[in-house]
Amino acid sequence: MPRSMWSGSISFGLLNVPVKMAAAVQEKQVRFHLLHDDDGVRLESKRVCPQDGQEVPWDHVAKGYEISRGEYIVFTKDELEALESESNRAIELEDFVDAKEIDPLFYDTPYYLIPDERSAKAYRLLLDAMASAKRVGIARVVLHGKEHLVAVRPHDDVLVMATLHYADEVVPASRVTEELPASAKPSEKELRMAKEIVETLSGPFEPKKYKDAHRARLLEAIEEKAKGKKVVAHAAPRPKKQAKDLLKALEASLAHARRKGKKP
Repeated sequence: MPRSMWSGSISFGLLNVPVKMAAAVQEKQVRFHLLHDDDGVRLESKRVCPQDGQEVPWDHVAKGYEISRGEYIVFTKDELEALESESNRAIELEDFVDAKEIDPLFYDTPYYLIPDERSAKAYRLLLDAMASAKRVGIARVVLHGKEHLVAVRPHDDVLVMATLHYADEVVPASRVTEELPASAKPSEKELRMAKEIVETLSGPFEPKKYKDAHRARLLEAIEEKAKGKKVVAHAAPRPKKQAKDLLKALEASLAHARRKGKKP
């Protein structure tokens, strides 16, 4: 079982279900340490006060909000904890919505909500009710000193909670589209061929089909260097040129898609 990161309860109406939270994703990023290139010694990160040049221990670190250049409003740890919501251990479902109404732009990080021994039946009741209604629960919860908007949904016999961005955190598309160049309307033939390419390449989503090629190259290079071998740079693929004749590019793309045999 994944390590529990948080414990509290999830509730709707008068029903209260104790749960634990565990990470639903595990990033597999190749991480490098910073070394001194002369002697290969790992570099250290220190909290140094530029005023006296001394390292500052955590006990003497405070948080400050800059209100003007060099001027801060300082908060202690106790003051920040006092400002947290009293219900920072509760996930209270406030609304139930259709999952299709939540734009993927709003989703951030997913977590599993796991019941404890006392709440197995109540947890199952909530899980089955939400699955039957085909609804996603919206709630707020305090994590890492910040109140998050979250979406809770059934997934493979477990409840998944995903943090959401607040509406004022999502950049509206209109801010970007205002700067887009004017585009000519495609012809019916061009649109028909583009749709045919999409249909030819369409199929079910198979997550295991997609691999992190860059990570694989890094791990291979690490293994080769560990054996004393020199890493040989592969020739980078040439960037595709913008098509001068859109119709000819569509025809070539469609022929290529058909050769891949995605659809009979």
